[in-house]
Amino acid sequence: GGGAAHGRAPSMTQPIDRRAATRRVFTYGTIKQGFRNFHVNCGKRVPGEFVTLQAYPLYVVGEFGLPWLVHEPGQGLRVKGQVFEVDDAALAQMDALERIADEGWYFRRALAVQDTVSGDVIMALAYFGSAARLRTDAVHHGPLAEYTEAHQALYRKHL
Repeated sequence: GGGAAHGRAPSMTQPIDRRAATRRVFTYGTIKQGFRNFHVNCGKRVPGEFVTLQAYPLYVVGEFGLPWLVHEPGQGLRVKGQVFEVDDAALAQMDALERIADEGWYFRRALAVQDTVSGDVIMALAYFGSAARLRTDAVHHGPLAEYTEAHQALYRKHL
């Protein structure tokens, strides 16, 4: 019978598992596979392409041309990206790159993302940029549906 399965931990592949959000990161910018800061991303890629379930404003901002996702659900467009499963060490490396301890940079928050092929919805963490930067930094592009290699060409590493 199926009774033995009740004692097992839930599968990581269930369509929505909010507890797993702390172990998945939705990447939309320079830490995506194939992009400039991917070397910092030590996560294991979840197969497929994903898009945010809700619209969010994604801009390219400042002198470094940074991808800047703002936590204003319902504004902007549904944003395309990749999802990675991470452990604490991998998450800490991403946190350091995204400067989450520094005022006016990024912060982590969970959001729902949808697999563009299967339609499955999962929760993942994303790095959102401070909305205040939109008032102080030049906004070069946006809102966008995707941060592309053409946008990356504008980006210079922090000195």
